[in-house]
Amino acid sequence: MDEKKSLIHGESEWVKISMAVLGSLLYAIGINMFIVPVGLYSGGIMGICQIIRTILIDYMHLPLNQFDIAGIVYYIINIPIFIIAYKKMGKSFFGKTLLCVTTTSLFLSLVSVPKIPILTDDILAASLIGGIISGCGTGFILKMGCSAGGMDIVGLLCMKKNKNFSMGKITLIVNLILYSICLFMFDEKIVIYSIIFAAVTSITIDKVHIQNINVQVTIITRRNIEAMEKDIMTKLVRGVTKWNAKGGYTGQDTSILYIVLSKYEVSYLKKIIKKYDPDAFVVVNEGANIEGNYLKKL
Repeated sequence: MDEKKSLIHGESEWVKISMAVLGSLLYAIGINMFIVPVGLYSGGIMGICQIIRTILIDYMHLPLNQFDIAGIVYYIINIPIFIIAYKKMGKSFFGKTLLCVTTTSLFLSLVSVPKIPILTDDILAASLIGGIISGCGTGFILKMGCSAGGMDIVGLLCMKKNKNFSMGKITLIVNLILYSICLFMFDEKIVIYSIIFAAVTSITIDKVHIQNINVQVTIITRRNIEAMEKDIMTKLVRGVTKWNAKGGYTGQDTSILYIVLSKYEVSYLKKIIKKYDPDAFVVVNEGANIEGNYLKKL
């Protein structure tokens, strides 16, 4: 029975990884097929990589033809971010993120940029379609409990150091700097359409993956809860409130555990619960409004 469960969990994890890789491919298609051909720039660290690419090709005259070096630059920039973040993230998240950054960089290098833009005379449509496709890709990656690196990891590290930070604030600051550079290097038209693309991408990501939906979980169990508590606090890095209770019908002594976490941690929490008490009674409530000392995660 346990072997069958582990196989199901293994299959589930492979499905998540496969969907995350598909997300990487969609992101690369959105960027290379629609955004790069019309000369627009993405937001965040990817946008910085595209500016570096433009400097290398247009100002340093590197003979790269239709090969987009931005994917390689993106991977190189993520290396120091990985080194800094390794101790701050779980091994599972780190491994999946490393896979997603690798596949994203690979797809950005392999998906060829059309010599003639697909939407030659309609930059607005290109920015909208590119934003929807790449936003869906990033959303899939985040929804599967992974990250494409870059601003996701930087934002997570900043939020850990200062609770006043949020992903939105950090992204806004980086994009203000990025598009100020674009305004200096290029004309206003490119900057305006690039901002439209970045806005559509952000909205699409939020639609696919709503970040930090808070979930209240109440666990009622008759088993020894010390080992379960330890796993929750060490592996999920979440606090647990507990109290002793008595069953109204059976009169038996029970324990109640109360945890608040994000919806994307619930599946892992359920695995921990089943490990120690397959018969535990679990109540899950989404959309809790949390104030105070609560750790936001990706």
